[in-house]
Amino acid sequence: MSAPNVVNILCDLVARPSVNPMGRAVAHEAPFFEGRVSDYLESFFRSLDVPFERRAISPGRDNLIARFEPPEARQTLLWDAHQDTVPTEGMVIEPFQPTLDGGRVYGRGSCDVKGGMAAMLSAFARLVTERPKGAARVLLACTVDEEYTHTGSSALAAQGLDVDLAIVAEPTMLEVVTAHKGAVRWKVLTQGVACHSSRPRDGVNAIYRMAHVLRAIQGYADRLQDGTPDPVLGPPTLSVGRIEGGQSVNVVPDSCSIDLDRRVIPGEDVDGVRLALREAILSELGDSVPFTFSEPWVRMPSLGPDRASHWVEPVRDAIGTALGERPPISAVPYGTDAGPLSASGIPSLVIGPGDIAQAHTKDEWIAVDQLEKAVEVYYALACHLGRDR
Repeated sequence: MSAPNVVNILCDLVARPSVNPMGRAVAHEAPFFEGRVSDYLESFFRSLDVPFERRAISPGRDNLIARFEPPEARQTLLWDAHQDTVPTEGMVIEPFQPTLDGGRVYGRGSCDVKGGMAAMLSAFARLVTERPKGAARVLLACTVDEEYTHTGSSALAAQGLDVDLAIVAEPTMLEVVTAHKGAVRWKVLTQGVACHSSRPRDGVNAIYRMAHVLRAIQGYADRLQDGTPDPVLGPPTLSVGRIEGGQSVNVVPDSCSIDLDRRVIPGEDVDGVRLALREAILSELGDSVPFTFSEPWVRMPSLGPDRASHWVEPVRDAIGTALGERPPISAVPYGTDAGPLSASGIPSLVIGPGDIAQAHTKDEWIAVDQLEKAVEVYYALACHLGRDR
């Protein structure tokens, strides 16, 4: 039996919508949630006759972990790829009708990260079929909810897997990513007193209060970027991504909230960065503008370059064997499943096909040659990293 074609697998995945609702209340129907992809993966692993587990993370959202178990394996690799995609609003192509054109596969998730998943599935099937001597044991994890709260990878990390190295699929152009920022996201809220807009002094305008808070946050965000940067990742950042408040134009608003995105660098922690922002706001405003913080709904750890440092050169050597040249080492500003995995003690690197510039775009695509190279890369990693180190 030959290994399944990576382009065919990718088209199968793209054709099965798995949109992350990003916190919105939606039904478990197309195009939302990962169930259709999870069902496909279960069938895929059953066809290979390999052991696998399907574990519920939340209603209708399941991680799957399949196992390739060669004889006398000395090392264990974890391959991770997430099942979900971002929403499709604003796309100018049919998001779930995969199209092969000009050496590219178009469709939502083709680049982020169903292309990487397809390459891992194809390489995994090849390992099962060929059973190369000396190959590593491979656990292939297909996780949920990466695009919003990382519940899938956090649950995977909490399983306490006995793994020597994790390889996380994200569009890195097959470069070896050793570090990335983490993220903390939470709300800041101001309260007011509602009244008729014709008599605004009878109430307290929560949006006006938030305007003062926003000015303080903007000043702090500017200072943050001018502070001491991480030598690899640069400075931490803070951004306000969303604001909501008021009932209607003729009512003075009694509430207002903003959503914050704080990118963290190695050495920072969730509680510390929130406390620092609170103190900065209080330092500027005192008690003149009451505000509150919600609990974070995202706590994504950063990935530091140290934990997996002893794996970097063997990984580059293995990729060089597959592609004819050793890939560069890089760092990225966005977060991945490698954050929770590394924080749990698993050495983790991020390696995958495609260009991050194409992720989340209105005409998302991935190059076929990147897919094909990725299959060779993942297969080579299993073969060449299977020996004792």
